[in-house]
Amino acid sequence: MLRLGPLAAAGRLLPSGPRLGPPCPAGDRVSLSWSWPPPPLRPVGDRGLLSRQVRATAGSAGGGGRGAALKTPKGTRDHPPAHVVLRDRLLAAVVACFKRHGAAAIDTPVLELRETLTGKYGEDAKLIYELQDQGGELLALRYDLTVPFARYLAMNKITKMKRYHIAKVYRRDNPATTRGRYREFYQCDFDIAGQFDPMIPDAECLKIVHEILSDLQLGDFLIKVNDRRILNAVFAVCGIPESKFITTCSTVDKLDKMPWEEVRSEMVGEKGLSPEAADHIGEYVQLHGEHRGVEPLALFFQARQGGPAMKRHKAAYTTGQAHRCGCCCTGRPEAWLVSTGGLDLIERLLQDPKLSQNKLAKEGLGDMKLLFEYLTLFGITGKISFDLSLARGLDYYTGVIFEAVLLQQENDHVEEPVSVGSVAGGGRYDGLVGMFDPKGRKVPCVGVSIGIERIFSILEQRVKASGDKVRTTETQVLVATPQKHLLAARLKLISELWDAGIKAEMLYKKDPKLLKQLQYCEDMGIPLAAIVGEQELTDGVIKLRDVATREEVDIPREKLLHEIRRRLEP
Repeated sequence: MLRLGPLAAAGRLLPSGPRLGPPCPAGDRVSLSWSWPPPPLRPVGDRGLLSRQVRATAGSAGGGGRGAALKTPKGTRDHPPAHVVLRDRLLAAVVACFKRHGAAAIDTPVLELRETLTGKYGEDAKLIYELQDQGGELLALRYDLTVPFARYLAMNKITKMKRYHIAKVYRRDNPATTRGRYREFYQCDFDIAGQFDPMIPDAECLKIVHEILSDLQLGDFLIKVNDRRILNAVFAVCGIPESKFITTCSTVDKLDKMPWEEVRSEMVGEKGLSPEAADHIGEYVQLHGEHRGVEPLALFFQARQGGPAMKRHKAAYTTGQAHRCGCCCTGRPEAWLVSTGGLDLIERLLQDPKLSQNKLAKEGLGDMKLLFEYLTLFGITGKISFDLSLARGLDYYTGVIFEAVLLQQENDHVEEPVSVGSVAGGGRYDGLVGMFDPKGRKVPCVGVSIGIERIFSILEQRVKASGDKVRTTETQVLVATPQKHLLAARLKLISELWDAGIKAEMLYKKDPKLLKQLQYCEDMGIPLAAIVGEQELTDGVIKLRDVATREEVDIPREKLLHEIRRRLEP
């Protein structure tokens, strides 16, 4: 590592008067040789080393010198003001939802001890940014916000908490910037920690995902759910040894990016599974429930009581005549569609001869059934699909897992929508806090992470396609003058506006032309211009201009603040 330290300070103390050394041969870089201080006092070794390091660094940066190309590191980017405004709006909508559900904000260091992060991410551990030894500690940049949260709970002996955390994380991944995939990116996490009755916090996390994606109006979306216990039970009944559960899970997790044939090939060729076991797994993980809308609430209660309405509705639904079954929701065709896919698949798996004998499978399927009952009460089952191919490759998940994807219709002839990318994910991790606690005490947790960068990329593309201009400042008033020698009047007026809490600007010239000042208002979207000229000073008024309509009116100086606030009211 290059450390300037005292050398930089020493450089500032060097006396002036450099003396150029002998001319350099043509084509070589020009170097300066200093005749001061005298040789006995000159820190030759340190300065020579520093110079060589600086020259080596400059030479490796694309040729060095003034012609070196400036760029951000791979997988990162700068955000101009328009992007920051759009991102801030997006984050504000997410935070509003988190606060609506009663979460408190925390923050943790961007650096963690390396041992804190290792062993938590499965095959993705290779993506952790590790740092060189600094002062005796082995460090790494945080990979996500979940493991630091678990460390925070264990370190502070917290057993119950509902928190949100929005911060940057870092991964040595192959970036795909067009899809919002970077090496440095924001995560927006909501988590519930504590011992509670089953599936109530889990259902709330899914409700939060549904609320955020609905509020942002990104288009049609689907939330896939599964349970790690069910997935592990599938591996067990397919003859997979427990030592290969995690690696097999990581392979299954690629089903959203690769066809089954490639996933199967990896299982057999790289993970060492038998072809028969891989085929058996394929029979399960390619099962998923269909999402078909929201089940009517009254119908749900009748079904729970075994009423006749549910029998009529199910019969009508299976024959495609749900809108004619004549039960409690007659006249509301949109309410007939029922998300039977999830519940039907759960019932099918509970009847499976092998899974029904597996303890983990029964626990997971029982909780999944309960989860769907709560989601029905929330009225969001129309966007939920029970999908056995969902794996979530991180090691720390222990129960329910979920992932939200955006859907799009490629054309009118495609009946089944296709996924265009994951925008949220999460699940239950009951054992992670116990990994940090000296006594192994567990704190059950469940949480969700919103993929803010992916969503931002979509919104950015939409704004670009629409041609709309994003306003990058919140300035409400521009203070302007029409004549020369009025800088003092502008400074005094703008100070009054600032002191009153009004967002105001002026141009940084002594005598700017009025036309340029008004043009600046239009370019920046500033709604009002407060014009103070010689006549206005004489009359004790300020000319207030509505930039959009170009209407101007003289306002007495003492009433200016009131008039500006009145005009700025929404």
